[in-house]
Amino acid sequence: MTGNPHVVVIGGGYAGVMAANRLTLRDDVTVTLINPRPHLVHRVRLHQLVGGSDDAVVAYQDVLAERVRLVVGTVTRIDVAQRSVTLAANATLGYDYLIYAVGSGSAEPSVPGAAEFAYPIATLDEAQLLRAVLDATPATAAVTVVGAGPTGIETAAELAEQGRRVTLVCGGVLGPYLHTRGRRSVAKRLAKLGVTVIDGAGTKVTAVARDAVRLADGRELPSEVTVWTVGFGVPDLAARSGLSTDAMGRLLTDETLTSVDDERVLAAGDSAAPSGVPLRMSCLNATPLGARAADTVLSRLAGEQPENLHQSMYAQCISLGRRAGIYQFANRSDVAVWLHIDDGLGARIKELVCKGIPKHLAGEARKPGSFSLHRMPGGVAKRRRLLRAHRAEAPAAADRAA
Repeated sequence: MTGNPHVVVIGGGYAGVMAANRLTLRDDVTVTLINPRPHLVHRVRLHQLVGGSDDAVVAYQDVLAERVRLVVGTVTRIDVAQRSVTLAANATLGYDYLIYAVGSGSAEPSVPGAAEFAYPIATLDEAQLLRAVLDATPATAAVTVVGAGPTGIETAAELAEQGRRVTLVCGGVLGPYLHTRGRRSVAKRLAKLGVTVIDGAGTKVTAVARDAVRLADGRELPSEVTVWTVGFGVPDLAARSGLSTDAMGRLLTDETLTSVDDERVLAAGDSAAPSGVPLRMSCLNATPLGARAADTVLSRLAGEQPENLHQSMYAQCISLGRRAGIYQFANRSDVAVWLHIDDGLGARIKELVCKGIPKHLAGEARKPGSFSLHRMPGGVAKRRRLLRAHRAEAPAAADRAA
């Protein structure tokens, strides 16, 4: 390595911005952040964009360290042998270390008609398109939201609060992550907003038409606008570049977030699969993973052994319109517990979380190394047990497949 080490971060979401900012802790490190957009997409507010109460973007000048060079572009290939990345404009950029933080988006729907007639909202473009469609649709039109995870619940509540006629099709249980008590609270709030919740057996959507959705139990629901919030997918850049990935396409790493193929490549956020046991896709995990990936690079540059991943704080925060929400507590295995905070206080906590993410990023930009959530004590033993269980299950699964 000659001259100042150059670290390239691919992806300017929560994980990528945190990693880039933290790397400026060393004055001799040159940091380049590559992102398709000139601004940060505030993904936890995309449902608000759909509802018209926020634009879901944050200016990079507010959250990105001045020393980070921003390149607006799309990486089409990673060349590990040459330690370089190729951009869509055929420009090539070399690196000494690479942090892969490309995030996630909507999964390709396998349900007939969903790709043609349903509107996903996992990206800014998708949310903006849905907003335009809703603006051109009468307020009395039937809106069906498919998927009852956080995005589906938040979108259904946001639109119902505006007076929209909304049906939420769960395809199973409402809020699968939630504890039974939290689920009852969410159901109560949705009912108050006028959302029709269809859950239980037989509620998976089997087909989407221009003006209806069909369920597994044979029911057909009228739907002038169908919103698709089922599942996430990750970009295939790592796989196309010959790097090892899991079945979903997340970059396979060890517990320091280092690629199993090359110690100069690391991953963070939704596109990382440490030890083949990825953390839940969420902003709660993305930002600490960005800090952890940066710390691994900084440790290697200092000739030190990087620390292993651990996560000690888990929860799920869901808004239910502008005046209510729920903060669902969980244990260190990321399993929801009985305790939750709901109603108006839940809404205020959710808003604090949404405002807190850019504040964490901006704080790290001003004072690199100050973010510490990924260093909270605890969580190591739980992670080790999870990995042992995964390793024990892998041979058994292989035997069953054979």
